[in-house]
Order: sequence, then C-alpha cells, then structure tokens
Amino acid sequence: MAWPAESTWGDKERPRGGMLILTRKSGEIIRIGDAVTVRVLEIRGNQVRLGVEAPGDVRIYREEVYRAIQKEQDESAPSDARPPAGVPKTGKP
Repeated sequence: MAWPAESTWGDKERPRGGMLILTRKSGEIIRIGDAVTVRVLEIRGNQVRLGVEAPGDVRIYREEVYRAIQKEQDESAPSDARPPAGVPKTGKP
C-alpha cells in the first residue's frame, strides 16, 4: 500500500509493520480510512488530548485497558484453548 505524498513516507511503499509518523498541531486532524477521525484537541506539557470519531462497531481502547482485557480473556480461557507461549492467538508463528 502506498501512502499519500504528504505523509512521512512520501511516495515510497510503507514498510511491512512500519509506523507512519505524523506531526500535528492543536486542532489538526488525522484520517484513518474513511470512517475514523483523530483530532488533536489540546497539547499541554507532555500530554496530548485526542478526540476520536469512529463508527459504533469500532472498539477504541487506551493501550493499558486493551492489555488488561486481553489478560483477563487469556486467564478465563480453558488452558487447552490457549496457544503455547510465544505463539500469537491467531495460531500463526
């Protein structure tokens, strides 16, 4: 997938698993596909307040909440349903 010329990647192909790095000012917006909008609401010191608009079926979590949910699901799954250590949940190595 090629990224638009205004992205950090320019007209180069995005590396697999790479991260697109953007710089935004307060009030500016990032679009993710057609359905998700991320707006920089405020920058105060080392904290950035973001507003996310997305369809209701798109789940949005802070990373620490997402990890807690995953841990809880892993612990509640029967041991034979859990993948061996080091194997992703998808079953792909």
